[in-house]
Amino acid sequence: MDDKLIEPWGIDLTLHDELYVPEYITELAYEVVKSYDFAVRDMQVMATKPFKGGAIWKLETTKGPKSLKLLHRRPSRSLFSLAAQEYLVEVKKARVPSIVQSKSGSNFVERGGKLWFVAEWIVPLEPVNDNLEGAKLLCHALGEFHYLTSGYKPPKQAEISSRLYKWPKNYQKVIEKLDWFRQILTLYTELPASNIIMSHLDFYEKQAKNSLERLNNSPYSELVKKGNVYWGLAHQDYGWSNAQMGPNGMWVIDLDGVSYDLPIRDLSKLITGAMSGLAQWDSTWVREMIQSYHEARPIPPELYEVLMIDLSLPNEFYKNIKHMIYDPELFLDEDLKSIVESIVQLEDSKWKVLKEIEQDWKGEK
Repeated sequence: MDDKLIEPWGIDLTLHDELYVPEYITELAYEVVKSYDFAVRDMQVMATKPFKGGAIWKLETTKGPKSLKLLHRRPSRSLFSLAAQEYLVEVKKARVPSIVQSKSGSNFVERGGKLWFVAEWIVPLEPVNDNLEGAKLLCHALGEFHYLTSGYKPPKQAEISSRLYKWPKNYQKVIEKLDWFRQILTLYTELPASNIIMSHLDFYEKQAKNSLERLNNSPYSELVKKGNVYWGLAHQDYGWSNAQMGPNGMWVIDLDGVSYDLPIRDLSKLITGAMSGLAQWDSTWVREMIQSYHEARPIPPELYEVLMIDLSLPNEFYKNIKHMIYDPELFLDEDLKSIVESIVQLEDSKWKVLKEIEQDWKGEK
């Protein structure tokens, strides 16, 4: 068959379900599995990224269950994550799925201008409970993952992915976009969510500017001088679905977005997400999550300070309103108004907790 270049296909739920994959990509998937030394008895779509151009299939094969993944990123970038996964399995013996080699001995197959790979399907694999004990298991597994990724060096042909040096730029982007949102809201004052967002923009913009100033005056610049290989990889999409309990402990899956970074970026996102799930910040949860991580990957005081700064950003507020730039009239509805009202209460509860815990590891660990 012609090797048509794979493009994002979007999704129209009036025509297809959320697991829809275009026929030409399905045909490519069947071509890809012919490159492996097993026969496929069944192939089932498990997840898709229609707006990026990625998908995952579960394969029932003559050599047991496998996963087939279409990576949506540039092939050179995908090489970075595939080599990282191989490094973790082969060198560090980490609990991440091992990659199945093709008949030619490669870790991937290239079709449609993208990389595909097959990995072992871990059985059994179950999410942990969404309570404090589950959160602690997630954090310990995250610390272990970060500890094991230190020292990773990608192959020469791979595109290096690093967010290590980009923190100030990312903070500045939040500040700039908050100002963009202000300009949009002045044009759509009549929409349900406009007034409540506008009434809090100044506060959150000031908060973001303060976080950037603190970052610039923090140990961040000295920490990043240690370099990519020293710090290792952050998962960048870590949570209850991408770390699950399996044989002999917690397994980390879906590594295709890994990037060099300060490791506590993952921890910061995990804590913020957990507090959002609770609908308020809880000092016991935050302390025990950080302690569980620290037991696997020690946090020096300088890194703890940067973690506190990252948690001070208006992350939930920004994350939930940033898509207004695409279609304000549809986006700024009653549902968003309710979401923002909840976020404001959530953020109000954050400051007392951060003040309470910010001194915890000033020279004590």
